[in-house]
Amino acid sequence: MNLIVPTVALSVLLGATIADAQERTIEEIKVEAQARAERGAYPLIGLDPADVREALSHISTRDRDEWAAGWSAVADRYYKAAEAASSAEEQRRDYLRAWRLYYFAQWPVAASEGKKAAYAKALDAFLRSGKLLSPPIEVVHIPFEGKEIVGYLRLPASANGPVPIVFAISGLDSRKENMAETYGALLENGIGFFTLDGPGTGQSPVKVSPTADRVLSRTLDYLVSRKEIDPKRIVVHGVSFGGYWASKLAITERARLRGVVAQSPPIDTFFTPDFLEKSLLGNKEYLFDQVPALLDVVEDVMTVPDLARAFPPLSLKVQKILGQPTAPMLVIAGVKDTQVPIADIDLLLNAGDVPKEAWINPSGGHLGREPRGWTDPVIFKKVIAPWEMKILLDQ
Repeated sequence: MNLIVPTVALSVLLGATIADAQERTIEEIKVEAQARAERGAYPLIGLDPADVREALSHISTRDRDEWAAGWSAVADRYYKAAEAASSAEEQRRDYLRAWRLYYFAQWPVAASEGKKAAYAKALDAFLRSGKLLSPPIEVVHIPFEGKEIVGYLRLPASANGPVPIVFAISGLDSRKENMAETYGALLENGIGFFTLDGPGTGQSPVKVSPTADRVLSRTLDYLVSRKEIDPKRIVVHGVSFGGYWASKLAITERARLRGVVAQSPPIDTFFTPDFLEKSLLGNKEYLFDQVPALLDVVEDVMTVPDLARAFPPLSLKVQKILGQPTAPMLVIAGVKDTQVPIADIDLLLNAGDVPKEAWINPSGGHLGREPRGWTDPVIFKKVIAPWEMKILLDQ
């Protein structure tokens, strides 16, 4: 594995900033962001390289609000164009372009006032585009511990009886909107979807903690109560940190799940202080600010040492549930992943006595992706979707 080792020790970080741990400079971020946009790579999938170039021209520092403003200025233009559009197709296209730009304006997490404003606009633009679909996206509100779970449900229009669905859980910096955009492709096969923000992210009512999966179990309660959904044909798909939750549900909710896709799930080593120090601080596979994003989503942490203390109890090995029987699983990963160690994937695959299926890309990084070739859309189309269709449609 190719690990990126920062020069700053964790002990030194007691009084240091994240930027000290080899984070990209703003100029390096701009060069890398443009390069990813040109090849359609995450987290700039679907963005027009010309729009990216324009937004980046407005940004000269790593200030979060300046970042949000630069992207939002371009997004505003498409939002206004959508409002003035003469057809529903044109309107939906412009709202989606606005959403992608607003989403990246708040990336990786809405951790400043400017980014929070951009995130609110991203939600608005996406929902407006979703209403123009046929059938439209349904926004679901599920009561939960005095708050609410917000998710998106979309079911095939011409279903004969209860339909199978994919319950998709976003990662650290992806959102339910990204998952909803991806899973629209399965409706033509008679499969619906429900998406939500993983714990600690987006509109989730809870932060990341060893018990945060209760929000996902509550969601399953709701899904099996819907008469339009076949309670015996539910597959969970989690990406990255969402893959962690998916892996846990494969064990704790195995009786209610037809199958689980876990894509680069953190399991054990990821949560050790040593891995945090050696591979996450200043990680260059991640565009920028991975650890600041983690600080934002984990319960009761404000500093890197806080995170180092909060992480170990999240390990599925420490929780003593790893190795128990699971629902059928497809585990996806890349050997060269620097964000989640391949050792965690090996541990998951070899734990217990229930066989699991795996798609491991020896040349792949996080989520099994490559800069070209096995990109996110290709992995979904050729690996994930076929497995889910087989599991859900094979009677």
